Amino acid sequence: MVFLIDMIERLPTPWGLVRSGVSPDHLKTKTVAKVFEKIAKESGFRLFANVEIGKDVSLKDLREAYDVVVLAIGASRGRRLGIKGEELPNYFSSAQFVPWYNGHPDFSELVVNLNTETAIVIGAGNVAMDIARILAREPSELRSTDVAEHALEVFESSSVRKVVICGRRGPEHAAFTAPEIRDLAKLENIDVKFDAEQINSAITRAEMLATAEKDLHSNLEAMRLLSLRNKKKCNRSLEIRFLSSPLEFKGNGKLEEVIFAVNEVSKGRVVNSDKTFSIEAGLVISAIGYETQNIPGIKYEQGKITNIAGHVEHNVYVTGWAKRGPVGLIGTNKSDASDVVQLIISNLKKPKNSAAIEALLKSDHQTIDQSGWEKINASELISGELVGKPRKKIVNWKRLLEVGFPGR
Repeated sequence: MVFLIDMIERLPTPWGLVRSGVSPDHLKTKTVAKVFEKIAKESGFRLFANVEIGKDVSLKDLREAYDVVVLAIGASRGRRLGIKGEELPNYFSSAQFVPWYNGHPDFSELVVNLNTETAIVIGAGNVAMDIARILAREPSELRSTDVAEHALEVFESSSVRKVVICGRRGPEHAAFTAPEIRDLAKLENIDVKFDAEQINSAITRAEMLATAEKDLHSNLEAMRLLSLRNKKKCNRSLEIRFLSSPLEFKGNGKLEEVIFAVNEVSKGRVVNSDKTFSIEAGLVISAIGYETQNIPGIKYEQGKITNIAGHVEHNVYVTGWAKRGPVGLIGTNKSDASDVVQLIISNLKKPKNSAAIEALLKSDHQTIDQSGWEKINASELISGELVGKPRKKIVNWKRLLEVGFPGR
């Protein structure tokens, strides 16, 4: 069976999460892009970047033109905490902050002020850990990464010396993966702090569970060992606090303080105690999860596209975070995509003879194809090589189109 696949992308560049979500200091993870490039050179593949569904082309038209439409749009909208003071300057969601330092063209103009000694990251997953690590690092350690130039300039003038991760639940509920925890031990210029009492209590609770999630005990053991390490007395620290729920952001025209509730674990459930504490901080990043951006005509529930095993309706399918919600890594998405493809193959019927996307777009639309993307990619790689970086990203929409549009 021969497949002809058109990949439609809203941005002028492909690679999605790898380009705009993976932390700049995780260069090894980004090498998966080599697999993407190999696929893109297959004869049956075509790229149509700088094409937005609902603006440049409708989902209805795509459904009628193609045998199958797969929505792999991820989850790009940050969930809100819904507490007082969330509108104060210098409060961001991870859906803003991460693409800002990763060079996403929609967020290159975001104004981030790091003129504060303490920054708080709310959440207990890998995204929260990535953000905290980037904020706590010596800026010189980021110069050899592909962090966006505008973000590097801000980091180099940063006053942040203490970063606190606050998670609502206990250590046994944390969504950090084992590699993320182990990587903390490799941070040479940062004192990493876990509360040994919190970790030991979590270990006791985990031992009482009839069934424990995969890797739970090894994760807790890694946290325990980190909690016992002698502190290096660095001038930078990364502290992880559990059982802490934000109640209110306070400040006079700017963010200055966060009030937290102290939580407890009772009979396996996290409950609020009557105790509170506060941290003075001028920057807060919320990393409590993501929701999928709405597409007109598609049903949603709990922040993801309504589907059954990846099937949405008729010839429309969904995969990845848009299908499952914001859980899992690149490897999870790969296996998930494989399952959805098998479902698609089993449902395929007689192929259509209708025109493809070229007939649906305006004749003067600036579409970036694979050769155009390769021009952008080559430009970034060459610019990066000149300054000792893996790449120097182009972060401006207009400039991306100038470099990548083959008809200019």
